[in-house]
Amino acid sequence: MRIERVEASKHKRGRVLVFLEDGVCLKITEQELLDFGLRAGDELDTKTLDRLKEAAGVSNVKATAADLIGKRAMSRASLEKKLKEKGASEADARYAAEWLEAIGAINDADYAEALVRHYGEMGYGPARVRDKLYEKGVPRELWDDALDQLPDNGEQIDRFLEGKLRGRTPDEKEKKRLTDALLRRGYSWGDVKAAWSRQGSETWED
Repeated sequence: MRIERVEASKHKRGRVLVFLEDGVCLKITEQELLDFGLRAGDELDTKTLDRLKEAAGVSNVKATAADLIGKRAMSRASLEKKLKEKGASEADARYAAEWLEAIGAINDADYAEALVRHYGEMGYGPARVRDKLYEKGVPRELWDDALDQLPDNGEQIDRFLEGKLRGRTPDEKEKKRLTDALLRRGYSWGDVKAAWSRQGSETWED
């Protein structure tokens, strides 16, 4: 197979386009261009062409992975899942994720802590934050250390209730509504009950 032309991509820095005589365009990196010693007019045997196509496939997956991480932070598991949804093989997705992990572009421990801080600032409690960690593909062994970033449950609940009540004494209907809202946010019944006691409101048995 003959190479018709080789040119730098106008849209992706460091990307090289290799046009073959059959109309196929392979997208590779500058490093692969050097490794294979590619020039316009070169004839590629079947073995070399297969190796080049494999390298091009890996490069495309790595580029896609870098683009995804550049748009928003995510866990390694989420990244691999996204790459496979875009057509990458399991091996290529794993390789791309390992590459980004090796250069420090993804770090599940740092991501877990940032995630916990984010949802903690939104007023979510431990149970809801755990759901988010699971949803985002954070390994379970990282949860406990990350959850240490959460603000104190009691302070968070008190702030929520004070913001809603503004000094008023709630009736039972409002009290139940606020309690249900706190439980949905991921706070335990015990913590919510204790907060109502601090508000000077009667508590009830669960």
